[in-house]
Amino acid sequence: MRFLALLVSFALVQGPRALPPTRDQFLSLFGGYVDALRIQAGIPGMAGAIIDGESVLWQQAFGQQNPQTSVATRTDTPFHVDGLTQIFTATLALRCVEQGRLRLDTLLSNYVPNSPEPNATVAQVLTHTSGSTGALAYSYNPARLDLLKFAIAPCADQPFRKAMAGLLERLAMTDSVPGPDAMAASLPVLEQATPAESARYRDVFARLAAPYAVSATGQASPSRYPATTLAAGSGLISTVLDFAKFDLALKQGILLRSNTLAGAWNNPVNANGQVLPHGMGWFVQSYNGEPVVWQFGAGANASSSLVLTLPARNITLVLLANSDGLAKPPSLSAGDVTVSPFAKVFLGLVVK
Repeated sequence: MRFLALLVSFALVQGPRALPPTRDQFLSLFGGYVDALRIQAGIPGMAGAIIDGESVLWQQAFGQQNPQTSVATRTDTPFHVDGLTQIFTATLALRCVEQGRLRLDTLLSNYVPNSPEPNATVAQVLTHTSGSTGALAYSYNPARLDLLKFAIAPCADQPFRKAMAGLLERLAMTDSVPGPDAMAASLPVLEQATPAESARYRDVFARLAAPYAVSATGQASPSRYPATTLAAGSGLISTVLDFAKFDLALKQGILLRSNTLAGAWNNPVNANGQVLPHGMGWFVQSYNGEPVVWQFGAGANASSSLVLTLPARNITLVLLANSDGLAKPPSLSAGDVTVSPFAKVFLGLVVK
């Protein structure tokens, strides 16, 4: 059943002369349908937000962040965001390009002498592509982005983790942590958290959603997060409200110039004219004639995330969960967000 069908039902219940649903009524219905999908997917706890160009339009928490202790999820509950980390990495890399300290066609082997991909460029890693210009091929692999850490560090004049921490601090993302090991004593000296950062990270970890594996029958059981450190494509911890701060900074041109963002939100095309699905940091596709840029994250049997932006409407949906239910079906990596029931309900509501 599509979300629009619910809107029709709402109108019929109100009667033929009733006014169209207000924005709040629309969002309430949307929240109800998202919660039904959450239950169907067996996700124990989830939080969501919708952001326009100026503020958070909608925020809602669902279920429990820790069913073992009956702790309810909140919109400021921290989650592992998994693959959404690569959006932040892409932003750091693109800022380096804007500053003239990095080029998109730079070979990453310049920074990683023994690179397993000596011919991979910055742009190719960001777009999950490889091969020569005439034979460009797509393969989604967030772990591959780790090569970018070695290019971002000299541009930022500090280790990648500190560059990420600086980005979080600049945006006052106080409920976010640059990696589950951000307070580890074994980190190199240059990556060590300051006392103030450690105090803040400690508070975030105390409220972190517990990870869960969900069986085929929908039974949830405690599990462990697969991410143990900050990588360029995984490991960031955040909340939907903190992500909203990042999203607003992107939309308002605080982090990247509008032409840089437009370039990132552009599909690469190979020599055969085939449009490849992933831009620089985001998937890019069309839905009913409108551009859609999006990304997802998956921590196997532990966590998942989904963010979807409609540039023409300046609106973004972000969802974070403490099981991998938001990242199903696995074919999301092929580049079609409409296979996600959560994305379909949002698109069905917003795009007419």
